[in-house]
Amino acid sequence: QVQLVESGGGLVQPGGSLRLSCAASGSIASIRASGWYRQAPGKQRELVARITYSGRTNAADSVTGRFTISRDNAKNTVYLQMNSLKPEDTAVYYCNAVTYIRDYWGQGTQVTVSS
Repeated sequence: QVQLVESGGGLVQPGGSLRLSCAASGSIASIRASGWYRQAPGKQRELVARITYSGRTNAADSVTGRFTISRDNAKNTVYLQMNSLKPEDTAVYYCNAVTYIRDYWGQGTQVTVSS
């Protein structure tokens, strides 16, 4: 079992920055990749960025150059640094952990970009 707890969401003005954190606990060694997804009202959940066990990263075209995913192994925490935020980035952001058996999800954290 893997438990994921997100933090760092909130209200920010367009052009601003936020950093989301996802702290993992439990069977940490079973995690093969971690990622951030988001879901806006009326839309499907979509991948934002992902980091593999080896440290390889990829991100959606819509956030490339603005968002950065990183990991602190000592703290078992994955981060999503979000810069130059736009109103269309408004969504609930979910942390995801992939193991050989199943995916795990956090409870989600709301990010609202508005003036």
